[in-house]
Amino acid sequence: MRVGVISDTHLPSLIHSLDELGPECANFLSSVDLILHSGDISTKKLLDWCDQFAPVIVARGNHDVFDDPRMADSQVLELEGWRIGMVHDLRPRAAPPAELSAKHFGGAELDLMIAGDTHVDRLERGDGVVQLNSGSPNLPHHKETRWGTVALLELEPDVMRAEIVLLGHSEGATNPGVARSLEVTR
Repeated sequence: MRVGVISDTHLPSLIHSLDELGPECANFLSSVDLILHSGDISTKKLLDWCDQFAPVIVARGNHDVFDDPRMADSQVLELEGWRIGMVHDLRPRAAPPAELSAKHFGGAELDLMIAGDTHVDRLERGDGVVQLNSGSPNLPHHKETRWGTVALLELEPDVMRAEIVLLGHSEGATNPGVARSLEVTR
């Protein structure tokens, strides 16, 4: 199963769709089976835009002041046998996974925690739990509007591959993201 992870798609008032920045994000999302959005969508139109590529599950961000059946404050799901928790803001960052799970996911035993909020891509593993922040596809590292990062999960019953994907560089604005990947087997 291929899962696309995105976050923090705040669209500036002059931009109505990620398509206006180019085909990069649409090309990426058209390659996945499911989209996990970890919040700060800012507009329901963006969820509908994502939904044309694959089903969307969303963790509500602090800028998401609308309701949608695809959205909840926290999401816990199982995909291909991997237990995944998703929220918008996974803090405190230095806390151990068990403490984060107790605070955000009702103490669920998780293999992967997904968050957004910082606009900075992150992929690391500690205490047996992968923590993933896909950054922002269009406002990476809180820079001006430009291409940034998304994440790809490839899930099989015994293997999880996670990757930070650079969407490319915008004219006159380099992408500040860092491509990296990891693989977990059980």
